[in-house]
Amino acid sequence: MAKPRKQQKNDDPKSDSSEAIVQHQKLCLSIDMENARIYGYTELRIAVPESGLIELHADNMTIEGVTVDGETTEYQSFPHYQFVDDARRWSSVSSTSAASDAACSTYVSLLDKEMRPNLKILCGKLAKKSVEEGEGDGGNKEGDGGSSSQSVDDFKQNVKLVRIDYWIGKAETGIHFGNNVLHTDNQLRRTCCWFPCMDNSLQRCCYDLEFTVEQNLVAVSNGTLLYQVLSKDDPPRITYVYRLNVPVTAEWISLAVAPLEILPDRHIGLLSHMCMSPSFSMLRNTVGFFHNAYSHYEDYLSAPFPFGSYKQVFIVPEMTISSVSLGASMGIFSSQLLFDEKVIDQTIGTRIKLAHALARQWFGVYITAETSSDEWLLDGLAGFLTDSFTKRFLGNNEARYLRYKANSEVCMADVSDATALNSADVYGTQCMGLYGKVRSWKSVAILQMLEKQMGPETFRKILQIIILKAQDTTRSMRTLSTKEFRHFANKVGNLERPFLKEFFPRWVGSCGCPVLSMGLSYNKRKNMLELAIFRGCTAKSDSILSTPKSKPDSETRETDIGWPGMMSIRVHELDGMYDHPILPMAGEAWQLLEIQCHAKLAAARRIQKPKKGSRPDGSDDNADAPTADMRPNAESPLLWIRADPEMEYLAEVHLNQPIQMWINQLEKDKDVIAQAQAISTLEALPQLPFAVVNALYNFLNDSKAFWRVRVEAAFALSNTASEETDWAGLQHLIKFYKSRRFDTSVGLPRPNDFHDFPEYFVLEVIPRAIAMVRAADDKSPREAVEFVLQLLKYNDNNGNSFSDVYWLAALVQSIGELEFGQQSIHLLSSLLKRIDRLLQFDRLMPSYSGILTITCIRTLTQMALKLSTSIPLERVFELFRPFRKSGTLWQVRIEASKALLDVEFHCRGIDATLLLFITYLEEEVSLRGQVKLSVHALRLCQMRGGSEYKDDVNGPTLVALLRLLESRTAFNNVCLRHNLFCILQILAGRPPTLNGVPRIHVQPIGDIETHVQSIKATETCSEENIDKSSSVMKLKIAGPETLVPNAIDLLPVANPVLEVPKEILDTVSNGSERRMPVVKIRVKQSAASSRADDSDRIFIDLEDTEPRRASSSMSVDAPMRQTIDPLGTNNNENIEEISSSHDHCSRVAASIGSTKLAKSEDEVRKELQCTADSRNRDGNNGEANIKQKYMSLQTLSVERRKQDGPPLGMEDLNSREKKKEKKRKDKDKKRKRDENREDPEYLERKRLKKEKRQKEKETGKSQIENTKETNVDPQGTKEESKIKTAIVVLKSNEPSGSKRAIKTVETNGEPSEGSSVPKLRFKIINRNLNKS
Repeated sequence: MAKPRKQQKNDDPKSDSSEAIVQHQKLCLSIDMENARIYGYTELRIAVPESGLIELHADNMTIEGVTVDGETTEYQSFPHYQFVDDARRWSSVSSTSAASDAACSTYVSLLDKEMRPNLKILCGKLAKKSVEEGEGDGGNKEGDGGSSSQSVDDFKQNVKLVRIDYWIGKAETGIHFGNNVLHTDNQLRRTCCWFPCMDNSLQRCCYDLEFTVEQNLVAVSNGTLLYQVLSKDDPPRITYVYRLNVPVTAEWISLAVAPLEILPDRHIGLLSHMCMSPSFSMLRNTVGFFHNAYSHYEDYLSAPFPFGSYKQVFIVPEMTISSVSLGASMGIFSSQLLFDEKVIDQTIGTRIKLAHALARQWFGVYITAETSSDEWLLDGLAGFLTDSFTKRFLGNNEARYLRYKANSEVCMADVSDATALNSADVYGTQCMGLYGKVRSWKSVAILQMLEKQMGPETFRKILQIIILKAQDTTRSMRTLSTKEFRHFANKVGNLERPFLKEFFPRWVGSCGCPVLSMGLSYNKRKNMLELAIFRGCTAKSDSILSTPKSKPDSETRETDIGWPGMMSIRVHELDGMYDHPILPMAGEAWQLLEIQCHAKLAAARRIQKPKKGSRPDGSDDNADAPTADMRPNAESPLLWIRADPEMEYLAEVHLNQPIQMWINQLEKDKDVIAQAQAISTLEALPQLPFAVVNALYNFLNDSKAFWRVRVEAAFALSNTASEETDWAGLQHLIKFYKSRRFDTSVGLPRPNDFHDFPEYFVLEVIPRAIAMVRAADDKSPREAVEFVLQLLKYNDNNGNSFSDVYWLAALVQSIGELEFGQQSIHLLSSLLKRIDRLLQFDRLMPSYSGILTITCIRTLTQMALKLSTSIPLERVFELFRPFRKSGTLWQVRIEASKALLDVEFHCRGIDATLLLFITYLEEEVSLRGQVKLSVHALRLCQMRGGSEYKDDVNGPTLVALLRLLESRTAFNNVCLRHNLFCILQILAGRPPTLNGVPRIHVQPIGDIETHVQSIKATETCSEENIDKSSSVMKLKIAGPETLVPNAIDLLPVANPVLEVPKEILDTVSNGSERRMPVVKIRVKQSAASSRADDSDRIFIDLEDTEPRRASSSMSVDAPMRQTIDPLGTNNNENIEEISSSHDHCSRVAASIGSTKLAKSEDEVRKELQCTADSRNRDGNNGEANIKQKYMSLQTLSVERRKQDGPPLGMEDLNSREKKKEKKRKDKDKKRKRDENREDPEYLERKRLKKEKRQKEKETGKSQIENTKETNVDPQGTKEESKIKTAIVVLKSNEPSGSKRAIKTVETNGEPSEGSSVPKLRFKIINRNLNKS
């Protein structure tokens, strides 16, 4: 049984007495259209906290006064946008990586600053009166605020009425004027730019709204229209009074003022549709379906529309920043969505967009996310509701095909942690751009997976429960969290807790989609299907590990890749279809499944054989007969198989089956997804037999098939057309088109007739598919060019009741796909004349939304780029410049600008393109045009190449982009600013997202807070900084006086292996101290002495007999080993160190380096590396200090065999020439090391080398333990102490340094009795340098 949920503090924001709470707000505005000004005031009923400080958001306005309960009070305001004019600010930016870092810090700083309140009102003196009137500070803090009367609880809550008088003189963001129209947009945190509010997702209240406008204008806002008041002014003005009784956040308050025409819905009186007069006829045709969506949502959720009435306002598209801007109980749309009864192509897209906007009213506006990590759930529920409308009113095939394509896009783009649905909040930007679309598609797919698991009716019941709980008036917050939805899935959906416990972290908390590669074979003896599966993931392992709340130990390891659940395998056999839900989504990377077949091979004998009259190309007149043998071979009863046929999982499946099985799937499976999968697989075959071409052509001719899949078959036929197939694909496409559109008697196209919509959509793409056919020289066949020209020449729309604007646009678009060769270049002039004629015609009689002119510009751009070697660049600019004039339709103007950017990019590179983009951006006045230009520039940056083009953008261009990022233009257009940030990230080869960028906390501006709070905050920050800095310093210096003696005390007697904490090793090895000359001591041993290795003991004495004028430290790089390491390590490996104390100002680092196995086991070499760093205060005592440093090692006690050696000549080390040589080499090596730190190849090699070294150490340790067990002396006796020789090699810091001198060291078996610590003692003996 589930435990009851504990009440948390943040469940109800009103329980927090440290913040003010808005209970109700009234907004009264007077709008002056002529001067583009707004005058008004707002009244907020606020529960004031104990501090008496109210913090609101108010920007882009002039505040004239603030009163609290009618009395003037102190307040302070500051703008969020502050222009910084510093020419030296970006002087250091010269590379794309530096610009990317600067963009991250700037963008995060701006977003963080905008989240902070910038209007602070002090109610401290007035707070005392209410405290005296009411006892305590508790009470009912209901968020409905529908009544304006104050109760006794209001006095207990210290409720105040705050009035703010203000006016707006320049409406640049949040609210916009233009062409006698005023409208708002719901850009991110821009509501406060047109009225003071608490722009916070946790602050909800009801609103009273009053707007006074001119008599000929209509003001549309949220809630229900109560009444209208006509003033006695001259000229008279009218006031519209609205009331919104449902608490919402401030971001959903909207306003539209314009001379609108109102169209009440004929079926539902609560629906109203409005637009400008020229578009009224299109409005009537567009919204005729809308009552179906409205009624469907109410029936599906078993609840009435939450806001009572719903209003749709369509305004000029040039004024909107996006096609849809939502508000509570209303939506502001671009009139570009409207279409008349003659337009066919716009119908499906417009209906889905309007239906989705209505679904967002339920999930997103009415019910909101509890936290930012729960926004995916509301977005997914709105998309799920839209899919239910699509399935019911546009067809099941349309819904399944669109979902299949969306899932495919998600699998392609879900490769990084930026697409994890509950990723960290990045200031609300996670829903913007491409990643925002991918997250939205992924959210719907995950909810559909849950629906498949629990059933459609059960899932519908969960949604009804969510709406029912939201309508409960006793709840102060109408929020939905992932945790609550997971609880519903368990209790209502009957999904088991282990499944949900694994499902949500894997799909919601992580990134990536499963990739399943399958291959099959039939076992005739067992009559079984053997299916081999390889599991993978679209995301990289490091992305999954970096995702919050991911489980790297169980979800990302190679031996256990997968997701929860079982995938179904559908097998089509001779006697029927069988589903086998046997494929686990989680398991080993490789797996072999065996599926028992039901059909017997004996049944195949009863199948009729093909007729003898079969054609040689493989086709058969009896191909569709049910008795035909469709098996891939006579030894198998299988027809075709499918994985996950019902789309139960968001997965990328690659199935390898014979060609005949794919043909069977295309011809016999009625599922649109199965048909689309078969077409895509057959199209990608390296060699195409005639059977594939004929199957595609037969499917294209099938009028009962879904038209979108037939379109895919047409493009697949164009890809199959080649000389190897005798241009069969091209001939089939031309044959199909002529059979539908040509008059056989005259051989010319008939007049257009578009009454059959599916056939219209299929025939519309045939010319483009024909134009995409290529010969061996990558040129279009002459027959294809002539066919396209013929269609353009003889197009006739007389007598057709539908517009042919999209039909002509498709023909023009096909010209851009052509590649002209020597045989078809003479037809180019005829095609250009046809395009010019269409441009002239569209200029006299503009087409719908300028579609024809836009398509002609795109086609001319494609042709100019293909013929760039023969067409001067200036001629192209002269051709497109007239379309950029201010009087041109905004869609045409933007398309011309995009065409010029394309030409600039292909001819002069990305740097010149970005400069031209900045110029066009400054000239563009429409917000939506700026967004479209930035999106196009973003795509060009993605096309420019990989990391090899990383620094092809000059510094001044990068600085110009950074200045634009923090400009007023970017502040007014949130989408533009985000796209500019993405451009700078892509230029540096980084993902265009803020995910992973550290948050920057900006200190709040204003001195209205108490000085005590500031002091406390400062002290707290100082203490934290001191603690952090001290901890870092401790890691770096690591107590040198005590580390080595403690480490030596831990040395075992039988096995001299030094175990040191890894933190200390990392601390010293990562230090940036200057490297000094190296002394290497090599200890040789003979075969006779090698048997005593395990009983050897090393004792190190750091006794200081001299006065402590200098200090030194000793560090052991690796554990000291007395056994043979079978995996010899590299001499150039980086060795970690441990700090120790020896003198005050000098440092000696001694380490037992890598141990190598000699070819003969008679000789084992071990290196003891000593790094000397001497810091002498007296420059004249250099030689004495060096000698003192080596003499400080008093005793080295090792059980070894005694050998003689020559003495070491120390005089050569003190020569000045060699010191200078060493310093020079040190500097060269340091410079090379600094260069390699930024080289990714060097870092990758270093990482691989480190992993190899770690594996070698682990192998060596295991062999040490094995050797120790075999060499233990049971008698406990001690062998005699032996003396061995050590070769000491003094090396410079250069890796290939030469040997300078050799000396021997005399060692004793035990330490001195009079010493508490071991001692080191060197014995110097002369020896020839050439001897080893």
